[in-house]
Amino acid sequence: MKCQHCEKPATFHITELTGPELLELHLCEDHARQYLTPAEAEPSEVSSSLTESLTKQLKIGQTAEELARLDQRVCPVCGISFYEFRNVGRLGCPHDYVCFDAELEPLIVNIHGATRHVGKQPKRQSGDSDWQTELIRLRRELHEAIEDERYERASELRDEIKRIEGLVASGGRPE
Repeated sequence: MKCQHCEKPATFHITELTGPELLELHLCEDHARQYLTPAEAEPSEVSSSLTESLTKQLKIGQTAEELARLDQRVCPVCGISFYEFRNVGRLGCPHDYVCFDAELEPLIVNIHGATRHVGKQPKRQSGDSDWQTELIRLRRELHEAIEDERYERASELRDEIKRIEGLVASGGRPE
């Protein structure tokens, strides 16, 4: 989605509930900063505190270069990039939560108030995704260990991956 004022991608989506109608704004970082900059006379304390908190988020937010680097990251299971997620608003598979953990956690906490699922899960799947998520995590750790030249740790991780894959192939359940 593009900014309502220019051709840049809209990275801030603001919904105002101040009047009888909803006001939805889709703005790039620059126009969001202009919009959220406090005016001389604020109509209320609530809107000024909201403006201040959103302005702080803009200042704390990632630079365009960091965001471009993040947009290139891809899930090893389904192949969705973080850029696709930001534009579509949907993840490609359950493993995206592991792959994009650091970026998704603040969003999930903001929306749901927690980071752990509490409630029903499909009975037929009962934990299948847990070992797949564990394999993804172990493979990522293995890759990092190799990059950091921690070969002993890499061999331990390799052995653990083979153990889990062997259990799954034989129809067992990894613990």
